[in-house]
Amino acid sequence: MSTVVKYEQKGPVAIVTLNRPDKYNAMSIEMFDQLIATSEKISKDKTVRSVVLTGEGKVFCSGMDISNFNPESDLTSTSISDRTHGICNKWQKAIWTWRECPVPVIAAVKGLSYGAGLQLTMAADVKYVHPETRFSILEMKWGLIPDLSGTQLMRGNVREDIFKELTFTNRIFSAEEAVQYGFATHVSGYPIKAAMELANKIATKNPAAIIKAKSLINEAAYMSAEDGLRAESDLQQDIMMKPDQLEAVYANMQKRTPVFNDYRDTQ
Repeated sequence: MSTVVKYEQKGPVAIVTLNRPDKYNAMSIEMFDQLIATSEKISKDKTVRSVVLTGEGKVFCSGMDISNFNPESDLTSTSISDRTHGICNKWQKAIWTWRECPVPVIAAVKGLSYGAGLQLTMAADVKYVHPETRFSILEMKWGLIPDLSGTQLMRGNVREDIFKELTFTNRIFSAEEAVQYGFATHVSGYPIKAAMELANKIATKNPAAIIKAKSLINEAAYMSAEDGLRAESDLQQDIMMKPDQLEAVYANMQKRTPVFNDYRDTQ
């Protein structure tokens, strides 16, 4: 069985790598399946506290593999309106699943982040991009719309008018513009190194607080002020004075490395 999505774990950090470098990591149907399976594996693994998402070779992801549009492929021969994975179809799920991933996901992006690749970039919580990376909402080039959850992910990434202009024109833009517009967090000459450093730093924090913070921030834009303030209080109540929260306090006071429980075992 080919592995078009590589998975490895270094301590508490899971590293997920798109692995079709000869195809510029264009997303094949097999890659969609493996992205979903890998995310589900991570979500159930109590030892994983952060994720680095990157691409093998010179390019992060050049977009959808055009062979997917063969009239007999899974993509074109079935209805994409059917909800097969919760609120998503399969193609949306392969991207949206990284937003749903309980632990933080840090993207390390280089070369190209086009179409499906840009939507995958948006699904990450933090994005480090190489200064020479080029981006595009490419779908309009093929007469399509961004439909891999991109229109929902854009809310937490970029202004609506910018998103519209880039969607309507499929204009290629730079790493600096990606940060300016909100698609990326930082420009880095060494995005994988920067992503790993952040992932390891996150892994030293109270896992209960990290997971609940991500969940709360993800949902904040969809809540009323009343519901958002209630959610803050309820989640904080779940964390406060629990063993791992107290361990964070004691470790800081004693100037030592904290030793936390696995979130899924204790919370």
